[in-house]
Amino acid sequence: MAFKVYVDGQEGTTGLRLFEYLNARTDIELLRIDSDKRKDPAERARLLNTADVAFLCLPDDASREAAAMVDNPDTCLIDASTAFRTDPTWVYGLPELAPGQREAIRASKRIANVGCHASAFILLVRPLVDAGLLPPDYPLSAFSLTGYSGGGKSLIAAYEADTDSQLQAPRPYAMGLTHKHLPEMQQHGRLAQPPVFSPVVGPFLKGLAVTVPLQCSHLPAGVDGERLLAAYRERYADEPFIRVHAIDDMANLDGGFFDVQGSNDTNRVDLFVFGSAERLCLVSRLDNLGKGAAGSAVQNMNVHLGLDEHIGLDA
Repeated sequence: MAFKVYVDGQEGTTGLRLFEYLNARTDIELLRIDSDKRKDPAERARLLNTADVAFLCLPDDASREAAAMVDNPDTCLIDASTAFRTDPTWVYGLPELAPGQREAIRASKRIANVGCHASAFILLVRPLVDAGLLPPDYPLSAFSLTGYSGGGKSLIAAYEADTDSQLQAPRPYAMGLTHKHLPEMQQHGRLAQPPVFSPVVGPFLKGLAVTVPLQCSHLPAGVDGERLLAAYRERYADEPFIRVHAIDDMANLDGGFFDVQGSNDTNRVDLFVFGSAERLCLVSRLDNLGKGAAGSAVQNMNVHLGLDEHIGLDA
């Protein structure tokens, strides 16, 4: 029996990518809405309540409205907005977050899919906090370089039109330091305060790398790069979509340069530790349209339905 799946907001970047994943599957019956009824609340509500799994690929307020339309207790919602990521009545959709997270996703009918920057950051920080290697009150900062697809259809159109020479250089944004991913970064990273977070969009379609610098003198005594690497290996030993790389493995660099797009077209997260005895640099890399958005949503669906997590996804 095929599972009925509906994507509400199928014209957006994440919605379109979800369709690519789902269209290739034979175990999914993809419910579609007629183009002239995309904004018809009654038709949307009908499809939402017919689905076994419904993905909400909408702005925050629209996601809240869509969630309120669902009264079928058997419909599982997987929301791609920031609306519910710190809501205690929704499960955070990052299976690798901690032991027991998969069981929570499997049991819940309300799953908040992770943010792209946030998932990379949390996968770096949470294991170290849990292991006592990184104090929760450490004054963390993070830098993220991401492809322009993270800005949605309008930003993609601007870059692909190539009419502005400014678009050929990296462009820092969210300069007010109030990026929408901060609440989930703090809560699910188990931090006492949010990091100082500086995202930058680059002139490439997709690919994302979050970098977290650390001063070793501010870490607990005896904590070095190898200890951090060992904590990653222990936490993620059985994770099919996470690869932990050897410290300062120059094979990960191209003439000394880091490839931000090296995890593209996969649902994989690559974790790295670079640096010296005095200073360390933690790096988490993923495809912002894959593990950072639609791929993660499909993984959450697979977990919830009790399916093999790998179905439809490349590691």
